[in-house]
Amino acid sequence: MSSNGQSSGNSYNIRDLICNAGAGASAGAIAATFVCPLDVIKTRLQVHGLPPGQTGSVIITSLQNIARTEGFRGLYRGLSPTILALLPNWAVYFTVYEQLKGLLRSRDGCHQLTTSENMIAAAGAGAATAISTNPLWVVKTRLQTQGMRPNVVPYKSVLSALTRITCEEGMRGLYSGILPSLAGISHVVIQFPSYEKIKSYMAKKGKYENTTVDKLSPGNVAIASSISKVIASVMTYPHEVIRSRLQEQGQAKNIKVQYAGVVDCAKKVFQKDGFPGFYRGCATNLLRTTPSAVITFTSYEMIYRFFHRFVPQDNVHPQGYPKSTDINKPKPEDSDDMKFEKGPMV
Repeated sequence: MSSNGQSSGNSYNIRDLICNAGAGASAGAIAATFVCPLDVIKTRLQVHGLPPGQTGSVIITSLQNIARTEGFRGLYRGLSPTILALLPNWAVYFTVYEQLKGLLRSRDGCHQLTTSENMIAAAGAGAATAISTNPLWVVKTRLQTQGMRPNVVPYKSVLSALTRITCEEGMRGLYSGILPSLAGISHVVIQFPSYEKIKSYMAKKGKYENTTVDKLSPGNVAIASSISKVIASVMTYPHEVIRSRLQEQGQAKNIKVQYAGVVDCAKKVFQKDGFPGFYRGCATNLLRTTPSAVITFTSYEMIYRFFHRFVPQDNVHPQGYPKSTDINKPKPEDSDDMKFEKGPMV
């Protein structure tokens, strides 16, 4: 009887993992495709700064320049590795996240995690995801910026880029920028608590007072996700500038390596551009962030519900282990508690 119960629990966990990972990857791919042109501009501003003699709108001018010199294809450079990275990104994130939550629950002997425990699980999952997918983000950055360097041999594809980086630079090239990527875990630690607090506030103070967060309308979810994403993006943006510069520099073989590491890169960015240098491309990033968050969360909810209708479910659960849906439902006295059981990281 015990083995049967365990098998049922595993069956439900696998179903939940498939729904979360599939919905997250699909929603992320849809959002990435929609905002890719803005992502290309953001990355180039991070790496190369403002173009000399720039006048007028940076975004409109950049879009015109890319379309004129590189064609429509230039607006979608780096999209392939972005989408490829999203698949293992979500699979790794949700797998590690659920495992860490299970360990924390078994240690405390309770099913409702505290805010700090949820933050620990999110940070651990974020670290595992950053380490496992960093090579694909390096490729994305270089594909998006190689059009601005006439003195480099361009990569022909994602596979070509991975092969050349491995042969020419080794593991160090594939994991360039990993330290600021790990520092970027703070983004998740800020975003998710903000998102949950905003949802809890809306649930208590909205049109239908004292409702539950899982009954909020898609519009309210979109607002909460947008605000939390903007807050996290502004607070953690400097690490993205440093990461992009470290990831991009290895492609130019005839030019001396400009940055020796994270500290050296930060010093040189500050010496050249001052504090504003750490926020190059931030405005473009925020314009990309809002629609991306709305698209990702809305798509996630619809796709998640679709998967739940078609992925088989075993209704039997081990004794003492609640369903995820039961954990998601807030108790009246704990309406402000963090509920990270379901929801994409964008």
